[in-house]
Amino acid sequence: MSQHDLPASSPVRRKALASVAAVALVASGAIGGTLLDGRSAFAQAPITVSPQAQAPASFADVVDTVKPAVVSVKVVVESAASEDRQTSSRTERLPPQLRELFGERGGRDERGGEERGRQGPRQRGQAQGSGFFVSADGYVVTNNHVVERGKIVQVTTDDGRTLDAKVIGSDPKSDLALLKVEEAGTYPFVKLAPTAPRVGDWVVAIGNPFGLGGTVTSGIVSARGRDIGAGPYDDFLQIDAPINRGNSGGPTFNLKGEVVGVNTAIASPSGGSVGLAFAIPASTVQSVVAQLKDSGSVSRGYLGVQIQPLPKDLAEGLGIGRDKGALVNSTQPDTPAAKAGLRAGDVLVSVNGEAIPDARDLTRRIAGLRPGTKVEIAYLREGRERNATVELGLLPGQDVASVDERGSDRETERGSIRLGLQLAPAARVGAGEEGVAVVNVDPEGPAAGKGIREGDIILEIGGKPVSTPGDVATGIKAARDDGRKAVLMRVKSREGTRFVAVALPKAG
Repeated sequence: MSQHDLPASSPVRRKALASVAAVALVASGAIGGTLLDGRSAFAQAPITVSPQAQAPASFADVVDTVKPAVVSVKVVVESAASEDRQTSSRTERLPPQLRELFGERGGRDERGGEERGRQGPRQRGQAQGSGFFVSADGYVVTNNHVVERGKIVQVTTDDGRTLDAKVIGSDPKSDLALLKVEEAGTYPFVKLAPTAPRVGDWVVAIGNPFGLGGTVTSGIVSARGRDIGAGPYDDFLQIDAPINRGNSGGPTFNLKGEVVGVNTAIASPSGGSVGLAFAIPASTVQSVVAQLKDSGSVSRGYLGVQIQPLPKDLAEGLGIGRDKGALVNSTQPDTPAAKAGLRAGDVLVSVNGEAIPDARDLTRRIAGLRPGTKVEIAYLREGRERNATVELGLLPGQDVASVDERGSDRETERGSIRLGLQLAPAARVGAGEEGVAVVNVDPEGPAAGKGIREGDIILEIGGKPVSTPGDVATGIKAARDDGRKAVLMRVKSREGTRFVAVALPKAG
């Protein structure tokens, strides 16, 4: 029986006919889907990719180069039991199945008693994460959530040395922190990548998962620009290198040995790696760390508008032939935007000549600029494109500072004595035009012991008027430099104005 005698549905016959068709195509001169006479043999040619260098047979050369700059970060944390129950941590604010890479052992009562008031017994435990040197003199980058409750911070280097470190500054909004090892020396460091990786690029992650320091994993960049609901400035890299608890603050490298991201969270139903990890991109790290090193805090630009996305149907309703940009739904009075003439209904389409794809991009773009920066904003109004020059203000709430000894060398801005006060300009919190408002008080701090409470206004330090938290820190430092055992404050409270002498704890 020949192939012509087989049923039409026979697999043998179908295979034979396919072979005949293939031979006929070659015989007629079809090569690569195109006939020799120039006619197309197929409806469309397939997508082809130019040859590229294949993945390395080993990542060992990259690892050998950068691994000495990666450290394990260990933090002794202490808080009240009731505080642990009531505080809404960043992890709790993450969407379901998203977890920070935070390794922490259970706390234990180190005090054997109750706190004053409603604080409950103090709990002490040890948290662990990762980090990496970014300078030869010992600056280390890690996550804010690794060190935010830390009483003692230490880093362990690749060669096994354990070094004390201090927190220079931290930024909860980006979840970054900058440390400085206290032992002088020259340390191996790595640099941040000047350009973002592409989706599909190979990456290598090094860190301290589950306390196993120096662990190396590899994978690719799975996506860019991820918004995982962790904060207003989400712009994460997604990678599939295995990342676990304890990798927080650890670096992800490209094959040049440059840091492309700082690992901060994973998506996982179990808590273990399932190939969905998120890293803060190097561009964000660069700008945040520069400010933390300079002043111990991050100041973000402020436009003063409330914005919303611009879906296609809304764009059509506004008579706009595009759905790119950010729609202004209100402009707040006496803000940079209001002064520049922006108003509700305007569609912001570019900043300094760079197109704005959506509202989230505008938020990140403005926040990435410093207060006082002048920007050119293009916007659409009544179907016509217009331009405005806006001098950005300071994002409200950004000039709140703590007067403590968490490590900045710029003592005039951050203070050097732990008084247990968190401060903000009185005008900023609506408490009047003069003085510095007390916005939070540590119940165990020296200031609380002298009756200073939340809502009080500090008018003078050492006989000199103050208007910013930096002025308070300067006055405290001056008293300390003069060898005084206490700093004199003039404080206004509900009961009236009085002088208060607050003891200066010994440094160290």
